This record gives sequence, structure tokens and C-alpha cells, in this order.
Amino acid sequence: MPEPPGGRVPAVTPERVLAGLALLVPIVATLWVSSYDKTDPDVGGVPFFYWYQLLWVPVSAVFTVAAYLLINRDEKARKAARKAGDAR
Repeated sequence: MPEPPGGRVPAVTPERVLAGLALLVPIVATLWVSSYDKTDPDVGGVPFFYWYQLLWVPVSAVFTVAAYLLINRDEKARKAARKAGDAR
């Protein structure tokens, strides 16, 4: 991550924006009920309404792990920038 002018790390970075979006996707997908308020197609006799919501449990976990990895990467870059700034 290139160092910004003044030696300060910006509060909003692309990694943090992507992490926020990764956390927002499952929330929007499950709160937008009209998108899955139907019974067809059913899978093994389970209506779409139920299996769609259950599908979002592992999908949400994947998005959460992605957000964690992005924030972790950003924190490492911030620590490295702080160390570089302190070394001057």
C-alpha cells in the first residue's frame, strides 16, 4: 500500500470498503423477502422460501471469512506503514 502524503494511513481503504460490502450482501439478500417469497421451485419437497434462507447460512459464512481476510490484510498494511513512519 503506497504511503499517502503526510505519512498518515487513510481511514477508508479499498479493503475496508470491500469488507463492508461483503458483510452487507447477506444482510440485503435475506432482508429482501419479496425476492424469495414463493414456494416454487422446491428441492426434495422443501419450498424455495425455506431452502433459499438455509442456503444463505454457509454463503454468509463465506462472505464473513472474506471480510475478515480483507480487514486482516488491511491491518497488516497499516502496521507496516506505522513501522515505516516510526523508522524515520
